[in-house]
Amino acid sequence: MSGSDTAGPRAAGIERLGLGLAALGRPAYINLGRDELPADRSVENMRAACWAVLDQAYAAGVRRVDVARSYGLAEEFLAGWLESRAPAGVTVSSKWGYAYVGGWRLDAPVHEVKEHSAERFRAQWAESEALLGRWLDLYQVHSLTPESPLFDDLALQDALAALPVRAGFSTSGPRQAETVRRALALEREGRRVFTAVQSTWNLLEPSVAPALVEAHSSGALVLVKEVLANGRLAVEPPAPVAELASSLTVTPDAVALAAALGQPWADTVLLGPAGPGQLRANLAAAGLPAPRLADLAVDPEVYWADRGALAWA
Repeated sequence: MSGSDTAGPRAAGIERLGLGLAALGRPAYINLGRDELPADRSVENMRAACWAVLDQAYAAGVRRVDVARSYGLAEEFLAGWLESRAPAGVTVSSKWGYAYVGGWRLDAPVHEVKEHSAERFRAQWAESEALLGRWLDLYQVHSLTPESPLFDDLALQDALAALPVRAGFSTSGPRQAETVRRALALEREGRRVFTAVQSTWNLLEPSVAPALVEAHSSGALVLVKEVLANGRLAVEPPAPVAELASSLTVTPDAVALAAALGQPWADTVLLGPAGPGQLRANLAAAGLPAPRLADLAVDPEVYWADRGALAWA
């Protein structure tokens, strides 16, 4: 692949899709349906799997890639791919706040450790910038919640506001809407600290939507993640999703992703495939109309408790 765009006309919606590398940068993750990963999840094999998905996504027209310091070697894998391919038009978002401590083991007792401190920010920004350099256009606080010490750390807020790239944050948990509103209201010297947000939104957990509508209306960049509910909507879809997918001759993941693309406030919808086969199935969403489905939402507390019970594998 050269730096020129030779993929031809892009399918509708492709330009709003982004590729997340959470499932491809480390041997274990909480997503269901990871059978497409190499049986031997060595660093070399995982790098090859990551590059294969990056190649395919780029050829299809996907231009945003989302990583994090805690995604194992995802930043390193992506940096190598960018250096090798020199792809035109690619932008990268990454995150700081979690550190990967899994030691490349499937059975690690702990895979990542969270710390929202100025020291962690400075160290991880230096690491991300060194690897991703000119490709990096968005740097996000990883998994911000109302309890984060960031909200009371004015020096950290100043440092984030002074970044040479757009500053944002991702959210998790049943109080996402509260986090979005509170974080986007932060200002230092009359300047908003954050101008981008990445939140979990899917057919089972859409509760953050009103806050994201407000964020989009205020000019913030809105990315949505975990659109497949960590694989649950693909592997164990509710009957209405499965039935609609069958009638459209697509897989359930495409229906769930099309629902996210149908939200006008969602600037970027992130995919998280474990291999080229899953990516192909995901990309079918770009050609679908927004599905009309009955309300499938579950109580946010229940949703996040179920997510928290998923095993790393």
